[in-house]
Amino acid sequence: MSSPFIKNTEDKTLTVGVIGLGYVGLPLVLSYAAKGYHVTGFDVDLKKIAALQAGESYIKHIDPGPIAEYVADGRIKATSDFQRIGEVDAVIICVPTPLSAHREPDLSYIEATLEAIVPHLKPGQLVSLESTTYPGTTLEVVKPRIESGGLEVGKSIFLVFSPEREDPGNENFAGPVIPKVLGGVSEDCLERGLALYGAIYAKVVPVSSPSVAEFTKLLENIYRAVNIGLVNEMKIVASAMGVDIWEVIDAAKTKPFGFTAFYPGPGLGGHCIPIDPFYLTWKAREYGLHTRFIELAGEINRSIPEYVVERTAGALNKLKKPVNGSRVLLIGLAYKANVDDMRESPTFELMDLLKERGALVSYHDPHIASIMPTREHAEWTGLESVEWNKENIASQDCVIVATKHDACDFDQLAQWAPCIVDTRNAMEGIETSEGQVIKA
Repeated sequence: MSSPFIKNTEDKTLTVGVIGLGYVGLPLVLSYAAKGYHVTGFDVDLKKIAALQAGESYIKHIDPGPIAEYVADGRIKATSDFQRIGEVDAVIICVPTPLSAHREPDLSYIEATLEAIVPHLKPGQLVSLESTTYPGTTLEVVKPRIESGGLEVGKSIFLVFSPEREDPGNENFAGPVIPKVLGGVSEDCLERGLALYGAIYAKVVPVSSPSVAEFTKLLENIYRAVNIGLVNEMKIVASAMGVDIWEVIDAAKTKPFGFTAFYPGPGLGGHCIPIDPFYLTWKAREYGLHTRFIELAGEINRSIPEYVVERTAGALNKLKKPVNGSRVLLIGLAYKANVDDMRESPTFELMDLLKERGALVSYHDPHIASIMPTREHAEWTGLESVEWNKENIASQDCVIVATKHDACDFDQLAQWAPCIVDTRNAMEGIETSEGQVIKA
């Protein structure tokens, strides 16, 4: 006989609470609302709450139309009042898990969330953690804190881990079409998790424990980080040999088996790839293990912004200009093309390094009009995107292409910029003068 939780999921009377309304949480809210569920979004950011209550989107690639529709008919509510956790049947936690200054896991957002919600949890609820973290977090950190409020996980309250797999701006793979990995603390927890996520996801993949699900997410992102580290190192070697790594990759990917194309860039960006590998390396040390391969890839990827700046210095030197005092414009603050997501963007590292060398640094990004406060790069807060026009670009001593946004006209860039350092192969196929473009 199915539980009331599962029955309510099937007849769509289940209410869902999503904590953290960023690039993961907001799409989740919209996915449940689209299927007819009532959803309450929780966040400490009052600007986000106000935007949702007004039916507006604060994430560029998310259409405000459905938000306005679902808010108007009552399917979506937004609040900063965590006492209202008691009003929902399922609680999904989507808060950040950054690194500390010592590159160790920072679970402060998870811990603060649990402190806020535990007094208001009620019997029968399901709690799901989606924040990327090290194996063991759900059992070692989340479960004890929930049970400190008097409820017993697996009996009176239920707990699962289901890692987010969002790829902002990817129209081919978004939200419910991406298979959902799920691990429950008990069979009853897993059963309820399957019902909750099966309501919106085309496929839910159950695994034997939350730790397996946690490890799965880390493996996915470490796979990418290691391969990006490899291709970034290959880029440096190829450049020294006078070989175009982009041409090499295009040739290699014609092999129909045994090769997956990864592409170099100015460094790692986004909330996951630069951070997640260190969650596993930190946890591995508890078992006396040294994850040398993963850490080496991290070292290579962290060194790439310095390599780009060195290439920039070399490009300026050919023009008989020092970095000190040169005007350098970076195209693209977002960490990837066609989004407004600047989390962990390598452009910040480039800006920091160039400023340290005395360059006069500016940026252009069609999706980010000005820099909002960040944890690591607060000194850039308030800097505004330079307008895209001939006068602004021609006045630069060097332009670095850090992100290849479709909205940027690289043909115009070739006509206007005297010196271009291209980290994204954006200038490929565009007519340029000899020595104008340096790949980095």
